[in-house]
Amino acid sequence: MANIQYYDVILKPVISEKSMNDMATKKYTFLVHTDANKTMIKEAVEKMFEGTKVKSVNTMNLEGKKRRRGTTVGKTAKRKKAIVQLTEDSKDIEIFEGL
Repeated sequence: MANIQYYDVILKPVISEKSMNDMATKKYTFLVHTDANKTMIKEAVEKMFEGTKVKSVNTMNLEGKKRRRGTTVGKTAKRKKAIVQLTEDSKDIEIFEGL
């Protein structure tokens, strides 16, 4: 496994209707590096966003979708998604404010 730094773990936030509804209960959804584990994700969130404390992390692996271009069939890249639950006394994550 490659040496993954904390700033390489979180790739981008997931902006969807379900993830926006979960923000009311302090749950935030991110696309993360495919080799990252739960402890790496927890450490990355706490270091990148000041004042946050992670309660739990749920992860899911998403297989690539089949795509077709003419007679050639291929697959898109695999992805990994993480849902991060913050504690009650934790600060909110600012990148989701105003959406």
